[in-house]
Amino acid sequence: MTVVQKTALSTPTARRRLLLTLALKRARRGTGSAEVFLRGRTAMATWPNLSNVLAGLSWAVVGAVATRAYMPERTTQDLDVLVASEDAAEVRARLGGAGYVWVQALAIGGMTWRSPEGALVDVIVSSLSWVREALASPGRDPQGLPILSLPYLVLMKLQAGRTQDLADAARMLGLASEAARQTTREVFQRWLPDALEDLENLITLGELEMGK
Repeated sequence: MTVVQKTALSTPTARRRLLLTLALKRARRGTGSAEVFLRGRTAMATWPNLSNVLAGLSWAVVGAVATRAYMPERTTQDLDVLVASEDAAEVRARLGGAGYVWVQALAIGGMTWRSPEGALVDVIVSSLSWVREALASPGRDPQGLPILSLPYLVLMKLQAGRTQDLADAARMLGLASEAARQTTREVFQRWLPDALEDLENLITLGELEMGK
């Protein structure tokens, strides 16, 4: 790859669009897993519930653990939790007081903790304008953990732009109802309008996996 090509792919948006273009070229209808598997919802892994520790604060589970409410559960090594930047100091104080051990800072903003039982918890701290709105109305996963609702979880994954994030977003959107997709479009229109075309491409990829 030339220097010019690398520079052209230096932004998350450019990388995301390249990955989507490649995926759409190769996608075939009905090449995913059986529908009975895709529509199953499980909580085979049990994760720390921070509801008591963070009572009164706005927070939600994101990442791979959150996706199991919208698609088949997949393996992950840690629990990702999203909090607003203004609550970061209080979250840190409460986790320390509850016996969680600080492990390291996160490059994306935040910190990794180890629970008293040994589970890793990544606390992602964000000052993005949509975070407070997203944390105000979390959903629930099969374990009962508060999770980011589908529109904001997809929004977060598109902004991250990693291959796994885009694959998760496509699968979740492919399994979502049309009403949920429309709500996601409305959230994108407010907070990330330049990614609406990417959103539609992800919906198409998800539908192809479902054989639609």
